Amino acid sequence: MHKLTISSSAPDFKLPDQAGKIHQLADYRGKWLLLYFYPKDNTPGCTIEACKLRDSWADFGKFNVSVLGVSADSVASHDKFAAKFELPFPILSDESKEMLTNYGVWQEKTMCGRKFFGIVRSSFLIDPNGKIAKIYDKVKPAVHAAEVLKDLEVLAKNY
Repeated sequence: MHKLTISSSAPDFKLPDQAGKIHQLADYRGKWLLLYFYPKDNTPGCTIEACKLRDSWADFGKFNVSVLGVSADSVASHDKFAAKFELPFPILSDESKEMLTNYGVWQEKTMCGRKFFGIVRSSFLIDPNGKIAKIYDKVKPAVHAAEVLKDLEVLAKNY
């Protein structure tokens, strides 16, 4: 898999959300899409990120942006996580890790000297034509929603 770049086509996907509804990239043609990849439901950073996106939901709506969270957790885990924190957006389950691999976020990580594979917290802002408009590496959960909204003010205006 080559590294994704700005203006390249976003890789397609077809995955279930927390309610079992299938989502694919084509469903979001004609609107902005924020795909945010996170390591694990109910962990501190992931919860902060999801809640900040939830709290900015109305602001995302002003830009006609859909938000999709993605992790390797199960549909059942996502269902509990979304209900617990009243998340207004779908969270996709990629237990096969195909989408995670296609977007380059399934990588070798190191913690406490131990190497393992996991999700690197990253996001992709996809334009209404399915092209990658912005890539966010090393996302900081507490400020990510505000960062994306700031970028949308410029990108959506120039689109």
